[in-house]
Amino acid sequence: MSSAPATRLIAHLDMDAFYASVELLRYPELAGRAVVIGGGSRHEPVETVDPITGRTTRTFSTLRGYIGRGVITTATYAARKYGLHSAMGLMKAAQLAPDTVLLPVDFDAYRKYSRLFKAAVRAIAPQIQDNGIDEIYIDLTDVQPIAAEGEVTEPVTDPWWRAGEIAQSIREAVRAATGLTCSIGVAPNKLLAKMASELDKPDGLTLLRMEDVPRRIWPLPARKINGIGPKSAARLEALGIRTIGELAAADPAWLVEHFGRAHGAWMHEAANGHDDSIVHTELEPKSISRETTFDRDLSAERDRDELSAIFSALCEGVAGDLRRKGYVSRTIGLKLRYSNFKTVTRDKTIEQATDDAAVIRHAAGECLKRVPLDRRIRLLGVRAGALSPADAQAFAPPAPIEASSLFDEE
Repeated sequence: MSSAPATRLIAHLDMDAFYASVELLRYPELAGRAVVIGGGSRHEPVETVDPITGRTTRTFSTLRGYIGRGVITTATYAARKYGLHSAMGLMKAAQLAPDTVLLPVDFDAYRKYSRLFKAAVRAIAPQIQDNGIDEIYIDLTDVQPIAAEGEVTEPVTDPWWRAGEIAQSIREAVRAATGLTCSIGVAPNKLLAKMASELDKPDGLTLLRMEDVPRRIWPLPARKINGIGPKSAARLEALGIRTIGELAAADPAWLVEHFGRAHGAWMHEAANGHDDSIVHTELEPKSISRETTFDRDLSAERDRDELSAIFSALCEGVAGDLRRKGYVSRTIGLKLRYSNFKTVTRDKTIEQATDDAAVIRHAAGECLKRVPLDRRIRLLGVRAGALSPADAQAFAPPAPIEASSLFDEE
């Protein structure tokens, strides 16, 4: 007689305000203050030494009077109380909370702490899916708690108690290795685990069983499901569905009618907490891309300024995605779709792998020179391929931003 299959137990670990927390280790005097990360090198703190006492003090930049197109990469929890959040423009943030401290981004430091926390987790539970610089999935199904030295323990029969003990051990190991906190959600699948890790932030540990879904998940907005973006959430709300519970109770056929066979069926399954995706322990992305379809077809001649701004934003977005996920690219690609729906692509391989927006823009601009621009344009996209982990690369200095695109040429 075969034994029953083991209860599937998947954890999602998310570092708490990761970039900001790393900076607070460096500048402990900022603890409890509103701080955002996203400034350039000109926002480095200034250190002064008192000639009499020899005491060093630091002066920090703030958002007051900020002018520029920068965006927030992350914010401390104190800053979030003022409505500041990632991807918000720094000028808008300055209007909301001008006395918030502004620090520059330091991806070398963030990658260092990323390696440290992931190594600490692997020592306890080796089956992990690297999902970015600050988050991972962990398969806890067959992991047993580690006994103290000299202690003999019997296998734990209650899988949820066991998972809770292991998750707590992981949190303690991450704190010991990095000095940082993380939040962990444990659930029967990846979809619920990711949602669970958000429920009790920061420094939280949440066990979410299927019977907990109606109480803890269904009251949440539908957009909290990973995979339901702003456009789908807006369409759902227009149709009268605001919460995950309302989505779970919707007629699957009605969802298919409005959102298509695949997406409509998936939304219903996800709202009911169903997900069969596995933890990919060797998952590596092949490429990272961003593209946008215009509200109206644009002309390379008459709409050059608008196209140039969009082109730059796409390159900056790809660069930011590479840095967040810890990769660099050697092949930069361009995708362009004309008003007649014909699509063309071009690629360029560069000598030094990069995550620098100016370098990406220059290479994509070279690709742009190889496509005809005599028709109106419907879609524009930029792709970074031939990826490799950033930790293994020796970086060249950032390239200066230059007019490398046909959209910019006089």
